[in-house]
Amino acid sequence: MTTVTASPKSALEAALEKRILILDGAMGTMIQQYKLEEEDYRGERFKNWHKDIKGNNDLLCLTQPHIIEAIHKEYLEAGADIIETNTFNCQVVSLEDYDMQSLAAELNLAAAQIARKAADEYTLKNPAKPRFVAGAIGPMNRTLSLSPDVNRPEFRTVNFDQVKNAYKEQVTALIQGNVDLLLIETIFDTLNAKAAIYACLEVFDELGKKLPISISGTITDASGRTLSGQTIEAFYTSVKHANPISVGINCALGAHAMRPYLESLATNADCYVSCYPNAGLPNEFGEYDETPHIMCEQIEDFLQAGFINIVGGCCGTTPAHIKEIAEHASKYSPRTFSKVA
Repeated sequence: MTTVTASPKSALEAALEKRILILDGAMGTMIQQYKLEEEDYRGERFKNWHKDIKGNNDLLCLTQPHIIEAIHKEYLEAGADIIETNTFNCQVVSLEDYDMQSLAAELNLAAAQIARKAADEYTLKNPAKPRFVAGAIGPMNRTLSLSPDVNRPEFRTVNFDQVKNAYKEQVTALIQGNVDLLLIETIFDTLNAKAAIYACLEVFDELGKKLPISISGTITDASGRTLSGQTIEAFYTSVKHANPISVGINCALGAHAMRPYLESLATNADCYVSCYPNAGLPNEFGEYDETPHIMCEQIEDFLQAGFINIVGGCCGTTPAHIKEIAEHASKYSPRTFSKVA
C-alpha cells in the first residue's frame, strides 16, 4: 500500500485561520451571458459530433478555453480567494448524456489547468493574497438512494461502484491538474457523496498525495432536508468521517432561507463552515432576481453572527455579487471552533 503523505499546514489552512475566504460565483450564469450556440460548443474538434452538445458547459474547457479562463479572471478580479474548476458534471455518468464519457479525464485535466493558470497569475500579482483552485465535483445526474421509477422502489440506474469509479477518474485528473482542494458540492444524496469521498481516499492512497476535501450539501425545500431525506445535522454526521477541511450548504435556497441550517452547522461542526447560496429563489422564468446589495444584506447576518469561514455565490451570482460579498466579509472575523480529537 502506498504511503499517503500529509504536508504541514497548507497556505489554504493558514489563510482560513486569518480571515473569511471568498469563493467564486456561478460558472453557468456567466457562460449564459456569452449566448453560445451549438457551433460554439462544438468548435472545430467536435464539428461533426453525432449528438447535440449545446449545454455541455464542461466541454468548453476544450472548445472555448479562453471563455472559461476569462470567467475565472473576472471572479479573481472581484476578490475571490478560491475559484472552482469548470467540472460540475464532468464524470462518465453525466457525460453519457452527450456520449462523451471518453473525454472525462481530458476535460478535468484541462479545466484544472485553466483555473490553475488564472489563480497563479493573480497570486503572483499579490502574494499576500494567495488564490486557490477547488476541483469541483458535482452531485451527478443519477442517485444511489432513490429510484427514478415510483413503481419500482428497489430500482437503481447505477450502483455504488459505478459512481465511485466515475468520481475516481475525475478526482485523479483534477489532482494531476494541480488543484489545491477537492469540493464535493451540491449534495442532495449523501450516498453519492460517500462514493465521492471513497473515490478521493482511494486516489490519495494510490497517488501518495492527500488534498483537503470540502463538502457542501443542498437543502431542497422548506422541510430542511436534502432530497434523500436527511436533516443538516444527519448530513454532517454522515460525512464527518472524511475529516473535511470544511462543510457547508450551497445552491437550492436563497441566503435568507439557509439561516437555521447554517446556524446548526456552525454550532456543531468541528471544521470550517462554508456557505454559497443562490441569488434568491428562481422566478417564473428560471432567473434569479437578487441584486448584489440585496444578497449581501442577508449574508451580512451570517457574518455578524460568526457562522462562516468561506462564503461565495451559487446559481445566479456574478462577479458583481462576489465583489460586494468580499467587501462585506472583509469587515468580519472568521468563525472559530474547537477541533475534536
